[in-house]
Amino acid sequence: MLVKTYCAAVNGLDVTTVMVEVSLTRGVMFHLTGLADAAVKESHDRIAAALLNIGYKFPVADVTVNLAPADIKKEGSSFDLPLAIAILAANEKIKTDRLSEYMLVGELGLDGQLQPVRGALPIAIRARAEKFKGLIVPKQNVREAAVVNNLNVYGMENLLDVISFLNGVGEYAPEEVDARKEFYDHQYNFDLDFSDVRGQESVKRALEVAAAGGHNLIMIGPPGSGKSMMAKRLPSILPPLSLAESLETTQIYSIAGKMSQNTSLISQRPFRSPHHTISQVALVGGGNNPQPGEISLAHNGVLFANGIN
Repeated sequence: MLVKTYCAAVNGLDVTTVMVEVSLTRGVMFHLTGLADAAVKESHDRIAAALLNIGYKFPVADVTVNLAPADIKKEGSSFDLPLAIAILAANEKIKTDRLSEYMLVGELGLDGQLQPVRGALPIAIRARAEKFKGLIVPKQNVREAAVVNNLNVYGMENLLDVISFLNGVGEYAPEEVDARKEFYDHQYNFDLDFSDVRGQESVKRALEVAAAGGHNLIMIGPPGSGKSMMAKRLPSILPPLSLAESLETTQIYSIAGKMSQNTSLISQRPFRSPHHTISQVALVGGGNNPQPGEISLAHNGVLFANGIN
């Protein structure tokens, strides 16, 4: 039996819809095609253990899996959930009539629990663009993905929940997030505020001018003179993020896997202070599987390069 499910591959800020095709025939082999990296290939072992621990068995058959388009590299563990669902559906354990309506992403634990993944927000944006009815993500990623309107986003705790949902058993409500309200409610809640600084009038004036004009600063002084202390408070006097800037920044942090749980949008300008021994690669980012560096993580915010030459 041939079954198709849908997920997404994240490459930098670009997201590509991936169709997971699973075919079961007589035999005992497992074949995975479609430029999958080691983490994707290891999903076979995670899925087999997860199915066993929730009361299912990995089918005794010749299982052929294709991740299409096959010429785009697939990386990470977010393909576990769509692969497991496709294998169960091909083994006639899940109804197939709703599989084409939902995009699925999630890493499987050996007990069947869903673990958080990177890039939930850009994946949700892609799912809406592709006209999917909904997106199924781990519970930890649901608020991040639910920022996208006109898309039903379901946060699931384990594989059994996803199976029940697709089989129409039980009631599951999509997550609702008032992104605008949360954004404006947290926009001025700073842990470190510029008003805390006492004295240092000349430096404060320089920081105010730099914040107003968007200028760079070079701060020179002995250790303990207050350079880092004042730099950390600079975001509190910068113009507040717009909603578009917040969405852009949140996507970068989502791809980097640096979103806090139960966080929907980053509402304050980020502050990054990398150690002075940081490598050029970590500072700039990139690579074969592009990841944000410190410069990208400071986008729309402040990069405090303390002692970096």
